[in-house]
Amino acid sequence: MLLPAAGALSACATPAGDSGASQAPTAGATSAANPLGIPQDKPLEIVIFDGGLGEKYATDIHEPLFKSKHTGVEIKHSATKEIAKTLQPRFASGNPPEFVNNSGANAMDLGALAQDGQLYDLTALLDAPSWDDPNVKVRDTILPSAIELGTYGGTFNVLPYCNTVWGIWYSKKLFDEEGWQVPKTWAEFTGLLDTIKKQGRMAPFTYAGKHPFYIYETILTLAAKIGGVEVLKNIDNLQPGAWNAEPVITSATAWQEIGAKYLMEGTTGLDHIQTQLAHNKGQVAMLPNGSWVENEQKDTTPEGFTYAMFPLPDFTSSDAMPYGTVHSRPGEDYFVSAKSANPLAGVEYMRAMLSKDAAGRFMELVSTPTIVKGAGDGRRLTPVWRASPPRCSRPARTPPSSGSASGTSRCTTRSPPPPASS
Repeated sequence: MLLPAAGALSACATPAGDSGASQAPTAGATSAANPLGIPQDKPLEIVIFDGGLGEKYATDIHEPLFKSKHTGVEIKHSATKEIAKTLQPRFASGNPPEFVNNSGANAMDLGALAQDGQLYDLTALLDAPSWDDPNVKVRDTILPSAIELGTYGGTFNVLPYCNTVWGIWYSKKLFDEEGWQVPKTWAEFTGLLDTIKKQGRMAPFTYAGKHPFYIYETILTLAAKIGGVEVLKNIDNLQPGAWNAEPVITSATAWQEIGAKYLMEGTTGLDHIQTQLAHNKGQVAMLPNGSWVENEQKDTTPEGFTYAMFPLPDFTSSDAMPYGTVHSRPGEDYFVSAKSANPLAGVEYMRAMLSKDAAGRFMELVSTPTIVKGAGDGRRLTPVWRASPPRCSRPARTPPSSGSASGTSRCTTRSPPPPASS
């Protein structure tokens, strides 16, 4: 299975030029338990985005693990749904927190932060001994594509922690009860939508109308499947005619027809939570989404609903990419503030996050894979993740245009198709 992680789908901005980050204090005394030499008498402030993943993974997993080796470090924890609104004034005044989970619709512009020297150089993290094995560097425990996607202006300074996967989500219980089969071709897909529409008990399809990214991602993934990853590279690099390329037009037209025939009434006025709730209530059969959806809906998902996901069906037998192609990339960004009072503590916190224990328990709690290799091994996972999560091989890099503040990164890999469920 090929997993194209396209910049056109996930906007990884890479500013041109030097990040200019002003690295603060040099390390103190180091030891096996404290290889970065972080001070034990200074606080560490952590700000988490309170979105689809919540904040319990930080308060219940990552922070206690960090404290197990640094009992003298006081952690000041907070969470917000509006990262930029909450933190930009603090960055402007020179008083930023050490550690930031920069996510959500109100996330800060990472490219601008990098150009302003606000992002700490995380090279020391990559070269540090891993939390689990002092003989193995952190860089050897994570997916290489995460390093590529977290590099701005030639410096690794953003940690994309989750290995996010997108696809079409459905209830396995519903499909089993109705005898519906996961479609592998476009004809099977539209045939299933027809069947659901004729039954009249629920709408066949929806998406988060107030957040068009959900369907934009789906259109571009199908375009790449039809015409190959070059379709997205051309869009990323602003090549003339890229948006009018035949695979893009074909995909957009196909999804326009889906919208005209099968869309749940009122979709364009609904946000992601409303459409996901409609899905949980049996008002709609399918919707495109990312791997965070299980955790985001855990409080409203009926017992036995059993989330499952399938990749976009083959559009024709001539598709450039085979059945099983999905969009997958490291995401959910974290960074350490270069101008904070105790940045090394933030780097050490990341080292704890990247342990197999922390990443594995994170995956169990929020039903989302991480960039840590083997973190899901032996864990109690929901059915959709009981096979090995996607593994990225060497990513292909599309260089930014000269003078551009945006670049792209893709990860292509071959591994077994993700299970619909088990």
